[in-house]
Amino acid sequence: PDGKVWDMYSNTSNFTFVTDQDKGSGGIIEGDKYNREHSFPQSWFEKASGDMKSDLFNVYPTDKLVNNKRGNYPYGETNGEIYKSDNGFSKLGACSFPGYSGTVFEPNDQYKGDFARSYFYIATCYEDVFPQFGGEMTAGNSYPGYKDWVIDLLLKWHRNDNVDSKEIDRNEAVQKKQHNRNPFIDYPELVEYIWGNKKGIAFNLPTSTGKTDMNTIHIATREESIIITTSVPVHVFLYNTYGTLIQSQNGQGEIHIPANRSGIYILKIQNDKYIITRKIKL
Repeated sequence: PDGKVWDMYSNTSNFTFVTDQDKGSGGIIEGDKYNREHSFPQSWFEKASGDMKSDLFNVYPTDKLVNNKRGNYPYGETNGEIYKSDNGFSKLGACSFPGYSGTVFEPNDQYKGDFARSYFYIATCYEDVFPQFGGEMTAGNSYPGYKDWVIDLLLKWHRNDNVDSKEIDRNEAVQKKQHNRNPFIDYPELVEYIWGNKKGIAFNLPTSTGKTDMNTIHIATREESIIITTSVPVHVFLYNTYGTLIQSQNGQGEIHIPANRSGIYILKIQNDKYIITRKIKL
């Protein structure tokens, strides 16, 4: 809403939409220009699927310098001995995650789940041509699509970084523009049924009973805290308007979420079938 760009590779930028977009020059220092990053590099797929070039579930705004450092290196985890962006937000170096020892790029923890769910989306949406895709992360087949170490990495990132209000809002916006959704944002548990610990188990779509149970949740505010009353077990996440996680709790019955200060917050309540989001003013 403020016209600023949500840079996913750097936390020191203050880019204004369009004004600071890369036009071919600049970007020699961090925070100078932003451009559009294919999280799944274009060089891995351009001969097999031109559609992915503009797919908004693969294209994200990033700092131009940091993006250039990433290049087409695979994602991974590293100590960052080759390069670290300002404040160590993103890193480039030898992979420290088991199964791969080459050079990798590690995004910040707060976006790892976002990128993991993008990669799961790509393997699903482009399954028919996925065996033709290149890169160090792909396995040359339709399923599971990625190498074993990559699946372990993406599952870890997906599990540790839950869907947040930013992803939910972006999913809605993308649907309006390109008329499809990322199912792993709507139903994060689907990842487990396809690549995780529930393979071979049938996934059942949410039932009306589950929806009714979630609809009975009562939300109230008291001073600088939020009180949630629920008859079903839920996971509760409180974010500020920049998408930063402030508090999280699991529980049932009466759950108290302290906010510490007045302001506008995004509240997300989820169980294994549904997600509820609310804007809260304290």
